[in-house]
Amino acid sequence: MNIVRRILPGAFLALVFLFLYVPIVSVVFYSFNASKLVTVWSGFSLRWYYALTQDAELLSAAAASLKIAAATACASVVIGTWAGFVLTDCGRFRGFTLFAAMTNAPLVLPEVIQGISLLLLFIGLQQLFGWSSGRGMLTIWIGHVMLCLSYVSITVQSRLAKMDRSLTEAARDLGAPSWRVFFDVTLPLIAQALLSGWLLSFTISMDDIIMSAFLSGPGSTLLPLVVLSRVRLGLNPEINAMGTLVIMIVSVAVVLNNTFMLRRARKRDAEASRALAAPAQDEQTPARVAQAA
Repeated sequence: MNIVRRILPGAFLALVFLFLYVPIVSVVFYSFNASKLVTVWSGFSLRWYYALTQDAELLSAAAASLKIAAATACASVVIGTWAGFVLTDCGRFRGFTLFAAMTNAPLVLPEVIQGISLLLLFIGLQQLFGWSSGRGMLTIWIGHVMLCLSYVSITVQSRLAKMDRSLTEAARDLGAPSWRVFFDVTLPLIAQALLSGWLLSFTISMDDIIMSAFLSGPGSTLLPLVVLSRVRLGLNPEINAMGTLVIMIVSVAVVLNNTFMLRRARKRDAEASRALAAPAQDEQTPARVAQAA
């Protein structure tokens, strides 16, 4: 029984990791397959990476997805941070419950309902005001921002709830205006939450299919929609090549981010240790001077 208790947790964890990462490894593995049949290995080749460079549709969709994701992440961070501050620092005000419910609604509403509602809204605006832009990059961006800002708001709220309020109060007592307190004190303290919200919004936007399907139009097809349309016709080795490049970029970004965060944490711990050691040294200095005298 003791052997089973020692082995079972590790075996279960290994099965979970295999279930999660074997499909990803298979995508990378078969991206170097020379055969057109994705699941049949016929030798090592880079032909699908070269074919990917010649695939204008896939590259254009990838570029459009990156633009939309970056714009969505930036807008979501700005709006979500503002909403998080209102919900955390402004106390209870008239309409607080409605504001909180509307901010968090995208988290609980099915994405299909959100997509249909926005589609009907844009159609109504076009009929009432002659909005001639139609469905395209702008409508997709608006939908993705609505979908992502709730995640940023919750991330900022949780960080603000744990933040030491004495720091901002001390800055105000020293005469700093509100905007100076925000940029010099609050913003550096919640920078990690903002970065997390930006990355989360970027990932959600890049991965979104349902909202994009409702709000896209001619000339605004994003990468997930192109991949989905091609998979319906059969597995395409170029998709594996594209997936491998995305996996590599994400892996490098995660490693660099973790390295930066670890170095920053070590630097902060070292500064805290020096700050704690300084008073002790100051207390010992008079005694040493007296002994020398």
